[in-house]
Amino acid sequence: MKFSDDKLQEVQRIINFYPEGKQKSAVIPVLHLAQQEFGGWLSSETMDYVASLLQLEPIEVYEVATFYSMYNLKPIGKYMFEVCQTGPCMLNGSDDIVKYIFDKLGIKPGETTEDGMFTLKTVECLGACGYAPMMQMGKNYREHLTKEKVDTIIAECRNNVALKN
Repeated sequence: MKFSDDKLQEVQRIINFYPEGKQKSAVIPVLHLAQQEFGGWLSSETMDYVASLLQLEPIEVYEVATFYSMYNLKPIGKYMFEVCQTGPCMLNGSDDIVKYIFDKLGIKPGETTEDGMFTLKTVECLGACGYAPMMQMGKNYREHLTKEKVDTIIAECRNNVALKN
């Protein structure tokens, strides 16, 4: 496992952004880069590699990767449904949305469908309380979720995959 030369230059640019001896500050952006580069998730080997690049102990990288929900510690589906589970979303039915996704796709939070298409994750506040219940899908928010909207989202995802094949 190794970054391409271009990615290694990007890692060095990130490290150089921080003062001398403060390379630990680069762990979050370098983990993002590693997750993007190595299949959408962070294996132990990937985290060890990041630690070696930043001259850190592996545990220092593991602590960050396991703390933040934005890092995936096992393989994920092509589409990840990150459903907000904090107060406003819960009061507006996020638990029902999570249950509905389970009923539709047969996956609980933290699981991926057998075909590798969908992963369900519950997360803390996504900062869109006025649009509850909501979820993040990649870089996009899906808001005011209903069962019908979830059906539409699932169909859109399947259709996108079918169009690419």
